[in-house]
Amino acid sequence: MILRTGNFGNAERVTARGAELSAQIAAYGRHVTLLTGDNGRQLSPWAVERAMRTARQKVEGLPAGFRYHDLRHYFASLLIASGADVKTVQARLRHASAKITLDTYGHIWPDRDESTRAAVEAVLTSRTEQRRNRRAEI
Repeated sequence: MILRTGNFGNAERVTARGAELSAQIAAYGRHVTLLTGDNGRQLSPWAVERAMRTARQKVEGLPAGFRYHDLRHYFASLLIASGADVKTVQARLRHASAKITLDTYGHIWPDRDESTRAAVEAVLTSRTEQRRNRRAEI
């Protein structure tokens, strides 16, 4: 990957992966073009789509209509499946609000109904046992 700022002559090849890559990208800020062509200019949407078509042919199991933007949804679903909270996912996707994140990905978060039921049951059971113990002491 080559990171470029607005000045075409100023480019840096990045070979990091994972957390190290995330840290390097974060250091550049929001106004960096990450996908550039050989001429140093930002890739057009058509060029990105063409690259995705090539990748679809090479990667087994990708759906025929897989798009570059689907990687964003995949990233969000990975964060959610790993237990990330709404504000963390919002920040990583750079959504303006948590509402946008919830409106888009709320159906993916695990159902918390059972855990809240269990929490209420534990409190009520504990209080019932405390009352029984007090009565037994009297």
